Amino acid sequence: MERSDVPALEGRIVRLEPLSPSHEDGLWEASRDPQTWRWLSVVQPQTPEEWHAFVEQALTEAEAGREIPFATVSQTSGGPIGSTRFLALRPEHRSVEIGWTWLHPSAWGTGANVEAKLLQMRHAFEAWGCRRVELKTDALNERARRALEALGATFEGIHRKHMLVRAGESRDSAWYSVVDEEWPAVRAHLELRLSGR
Repeated sequence: MERSDVPALEGRIVRLEPLSPSHEDGLWEASRDPQTWRWLSVVQPQTPEEWHAFVEQALTEAEAGREIPFATVSQTSGGPIGSTRFLALRPEHRSVEIGWTWLHPSAWGTGANVEAKLLQMRHAFEAWGCRRVELKTDALNERARRALEALGATFEGIHRKHMLVRAGESRDSAWYSVVDEEWPAVRAHLELRLSGR
């Protein structure tokens, strides 16, 4: 589970490209809508300098081997529409988390998130041999929770007072997972959704 082991993950709607400084300007443009940041754990960067620091932090986590961030690139426009990461890398347990996922609102409901999750889970289960992929969100984020359930992830419960987020707000986190025995059915379900049938 190293950054150097992960290629670009290619789909029909999106391409997940390992994050690099070349994505910074395009992601800045994609990140301007405040709706994108409502449920993320940090305050929306307001200036190019703050955005640069945000991207640099993600790249630092990658260099340290703690996270594997991607730019989510539209196959139609060729430009970034959001980002996602592998985090909580635990190769000794064959477990990983998918998180820090955001998309410009124009990409909501287009299949971009569904395909990105399919690409990431396929890499986790089929390239890395993971036993578990976990996902979590703010317990109050009903839209994300419905999306995770629609992916086929299993709700595991609420971690109360799990995090302090943004400007010191307390967050309860809703945890979900997909395990290896479930992956074939989840993959078939996601592929069917993306096929439009």
